[in-house]
Amino acid sequence: MGAVLQGFDPELRASYDLCRRIQLRHDPTYYWATRRLPAEVRPAVHALYGYVRGADELVDGPRRPRDPGARRAALDRWQAELEQGLERGRSPHPVIAALVDAGHRHDLPLAGLRTYMDSMRVDCGPVRMGTRAELDRYMDGSAAAVGRIMAPLLGAPGDLHEDFARLGVAFQLTNFIRDIGEDYALGRVYLPREDLERYGVEEAEIASRRPGPGFRSLLAAEVESARRLFNGSAPAVAAVSPAVQPGIKLARSVYMRVLDRVERIGFDVLRRRATLSPPQMCLAAVGSLRRGR
Repeated sequence: MGAVLQGFDPELRASYDLCRRIQLRHDPTYYWATRRLPAEVRPAVHALYGYVRGADELVDGPRRPRDPGARRAALDRWQAELEQGLERGRSPHPVIAALVDAGHRHDLPLAGLRTYMDSMRVDCGPVRMGTRAELDRYMDGSAAAVGRIMAPLLGAPGDLHEDFARLGVAFQLTNFIRDIGEDYALGRVYLPREDLERYGVEEAEIASRRPGPGFRSLLAAEVESARRLFNGSAPAVAAVSPAVQPGIKLARSVYMRVLDRVERIGFDVLRRRATLSPPQMCLAAVGSLRRGR
């Protein structure tokens, strides 16, 4: 990244490097996928990650405010700091300084982060999704909003921006499937109540980590939904510059293998972790090159 930032002033260069290190520390999979993007766009991806990670730390981090109201107030301040930075064209906070610069440099639609922050506020308290439409609104404000910001950065034509929004939803839905037990421990159930009732699933099954047949059937349907979203994104990925395709394909390949892993463990994500081993990660990387996933 150093060569790309050669013409930047030292303070801004340090801001981007901080964002890079934040991404590497908290999400190495995404970091190495980012490393496969063209050098000129990597700093902006690091900056966007740094901002959304900052919000995540206020909600779930080890130093988060203990009270849900205080967490929402902290998110308000984080959002206000970005709004002020965008208005002034600069910020004293290094992460926001990098994002403001990236937004200006790449003409990014950073206004979409307002809806992202609304979804983060939902996570400040206990989460129970009543309907599928409610979950869709949540994911549109979080994962889809980030996808819409990433689309122009990746050089996607305007008519394909919504395809990248749906790709973001595919990533988030996969995380929800994989992390049901962990999310429950945080007071969150993203599976809509109407779907739980349709499949005859009691919340007690999640609490006790003893999934029944209905739970497995529901998870199978969710895995199929995520796969459809990933498969539907293939034409959009193929339409962007060949220089950015490897990073996107790597991320897609890794997440699709997580779905494969969920299926192999019989959809029992409550008692078995659907993570990939380092060799499986390598296979996903090779597969993304050979199969164009």
